[in-house]
Amino acid sequence: MSIIDNRKAFHDYFIDERFEAGLVLEGWEVKAIRAGRVQLKESYVIVRNGELWLLGMHVSPLETASTHIHPDATRTRKLLLKAEEISKLIGKVEQRGFTLIPLNLHYKGSRIKLEFGLARGKKLYDKRDTERERDWLREKAQIMKHDTRQRG
Repeated sequence: MSIIDNRKAFHDYFIDERFEAGLVLEGWEVKAIRAGRVQLKESYVIVRNGELWLLGMHVSPLETASTHIHPDATRTRKLLLKAEEISKLIGKVEQRGFTLIPLNLHYKGSRIKLEFGLARGKKLYDKRDTERERDWLREKAQIMKHDTRQRG
């Protein structure tokens, strides 16, 4: 079950591969995420010292859950992945110019997982082509819907 999707990622990037990772979260963050107070829009994943880190994910603290601590809404969070997956990702990111973009946050059992993608940036003309294709699919669906109504 998805908590939040990063739709902007699909507009700005071509997603080549998808990966799923666990997150190191504090208690107040889990409560806030379960309440839906999270944003992935400006976030990205970096590689530092052989580990993956999520930067820019904004988790708005709940008033009731964070009374005795001073929460940092955009702190850097560690991603949990197997060592061989991390080394494979490091190779692709550093050699081929890919970037790691968070795609969605979801539940897997009682755990909160992050799905991120190995992505290449889109040029402006690629974005226009995607938009044109989406408009055509929408228009085609309307034509088909209208055509089936007149026949029946």
